[in-house]
Amino acid sequence: MELAVDVAVVGGGQAGLATAFYLRRAGLRPGREFVVIDGEDRPGGAWQHTWEGLRLFSPATYSSLPGWMMPPWDDATKGFPPRDHVVDYLTRYEERYGLDVRRPHRVGRVERDGEHLHVRADGLDVAARAVVSATGTWTRPFWPVYPGARDFGGRQLHAAQYRRPEEFAGRRVAVVGGGNSGAQVLAEVSTLAETAWFTSRPPRFLPDDVDGRALFAAATARIQALREGRQHPGVGGLGDVVMVESVREARDRGVLVARPMFSHLTAGGVVSPDGATFDADTVIWCTGFRPALQHLRGLVPREEGGRIRVDGASGTRAVAEPRLHLVGYGDWTGPASATLVGVGRSARATAEEVVGAVRP
Repeated sequence: MELAVDVAVVGGGQAGLATAFYLRRAGLRPGREFVVIDGEDRPGGAWQHTWEGLRLFSPATYSSLPGWMMPPWDDATKGFPPRDHVVDYLTRYEERYGLDVRRPHRVGRVERDGEHLHVRADGLDVAARAVVSATGTWTRPFWPVYPGARDFGGRQLHAAQYRRPEEFAGRRVAVVGGGNSGAQVLAEVSTLAETAWFTSRPPRFLPDDVDGRALFAAATARIQALREGRQHPGVGGLGDVVMVESVREARDRGVLVARPMFSHLTAGGVVSPDGATFDADTVIWCTGFRPALQHLRGLVPREEGGRIRVDGASGTRAVAEPRLHLVGYGDWTGPASATLVGVGRSARATAEEVVGAVRP
């Protein structure tokens, strides 16, 4: 199947939907003048693949995409929505605005083709005057390299592969990573398994009454201050641990105690720099992600960490290919742009710049 449109958005998760919302509001018709191409079988983006017990660390009203506020979630967690609530919201969001997401079509590459960029996907080819890449990071989990990893005789998995704590009942589990993912996974697994938590630096725990609302504001202010050459201490960063209910309960049980990062793995566990050992049959790596940009290989060069140099009024336009924009990959494509509430500003600026280019 072949299409010709003004704008092709690659990725139907939160960043792609936010961008599509603003393209539609600018007057472009979904499915005719712009198209959203998604590799998933159903709506929900990466959220449908996260672990079952994942919680947002902001209430629904501070976790919304532009145009329509996420319906509230009120329970014992003080309104922090679970994964399935987010998936349902994203599903209803694209229906609400008739965004006509084409799926499942996994994009393999984007190529130059005269005055167009050609998006090559499974079962779909799209010629577009501009392309917005919004594929996120979930499909590119980062696995750090540690001595002895190949010698370890147990199971190793990334947080992207973790689903529920029951499969680790009775095991000895090393959880690696000091951010919110590491803390939440540790909190769950430690209810059924013996655990040890290893972090490269001491985790920073926020006060119980501080959640993602304050973090988002502080992260935005800090980035702006750095751009202006100023210092901004703030109350925390988006990687600091928010004390959601499960994490507070883990703290009360005494398991929320981080050990210094181990130096190497052995066949039966891990060894700390001081020689202390922890016998383990499982290691869960909660070590983050890298940008999923394989489809742009050969189109634009990448820098350290897999990033692509961007500029423009939106801060998302690729320097090496001005017809390409990147939305939602982290602070390098807009402050807090990898979050539900944060991606809206980058999406709006991107849509304005793209529409101005294709319809001068």
